[in-house]
Amino acid sequence: MRGTRRPNIQEWDFGEVSWMSLGGWIALVVLLAFVIYVISDGFYTVDAHERAVVLRFGKFRPPVVEPGLRFKIPLVDEVIKVSVAENSMRLPALSSSRGAQSDEEATLMLTGDLNAASVEWTIQWKVEEPEKFLFRFYNSSDPHYAERIIRTVAESVMNRLVGDYSIDEVLTERRGEIAQLAREAMQRILDSYDCGVVIRDLQMQRVRPPERVRPAFEAVNASLQTREQLENEAKKERNMRLPIALAERDKLIREAEGYAQRRRAEAEGEIAALLAQYREYEKAPAETRRRLYLETMEELLKQVQLQVIVDSELQRSILPLMQIPTEIK
Repeated sequence: MRGTRRPNIQEWDFGEVSWMSLGGWIALVVLLAFVIYVISDGFYTVDAHERAVVLRFGKFRPPVVEPGLRFKIPLVDEVIKVSVAENSMRLPALSSSRGAQSDEEATLMLTGDLNAASVEWTIQWKVEEPEKFLFRFYNSSDPHYAERIIRTVAESVMNRLVGDYSIDEVLTERRGEIAQLAREAMQRILDSYDCGVVIRDLQMQRVRPPERVRPAFEAVNASLQTREQLENEAKKERNMRLPIALAERDKLIREAEGYAQRRRAEAEGEIAALLAQYREYEKAPAETRRRLYLETMEELLKQVQLQVIVDSELQRSILPLMQIPTEIK
């Protein structure tokens, strides 16, 4: 047909070769993009404070991945990293937007004797079994989900334990016991959840009476300290005097025992002498009486300074003239 231009064979071949070359370049670009995607999505790094849990088609694939450079199958494996670092939490949580009065009200707890105490404490916890933590406490849309659960458990346990003690015990000598029992109770509850969380430590921080009654408590504490000081001084004085008193008691007891033994020996000797005299008296009564009389007179006369002997034959009407002193000393 006139006016119609026939295609050039050489031009047609050139166009076909261009389309084939373009398809090869597209395939190469797709391949390179896939390789880049595999490299970027397939390799991942687990930090030293992390552990990774691999989900293959949504199912846990053990073991838990340790720190380092790792590889996963793109579009098949899903990697979730869990921090195993130790976390610290101060309870109850106080907001800076609230006033001091509101903050104190948030810390108030009812004690066993129906008083109120302001109690604050800290807990240290960490994840030791990431696979359990992942399926129990992990929430991708809420990163603080686990903290809220642990906080709720801690506050519930602490309120229950503080309610078992009097306010004096909570403020003074039983604080360590309450902290230990609270840590153990929290761990039992978390173990029942099978969540892989371990409570490493729990410490009581500020435990004090409410602000409104604090002056009265301070006065009571001052009187208790004074009483304790006086008791310590009394115990010190007692410890000083008691050994002296015990030594004096032992001395008096020994003296009394010695005196008793001495008097017993003397009495036994006197009894033996009397018995001997009685046996001699039975043998010769007259001679024994005479001897006893003479011995007795001898003892009596030794004590007399002036001795006057009058003859029994002297007549009673005639008295010899003797210079007898009127006063004998």
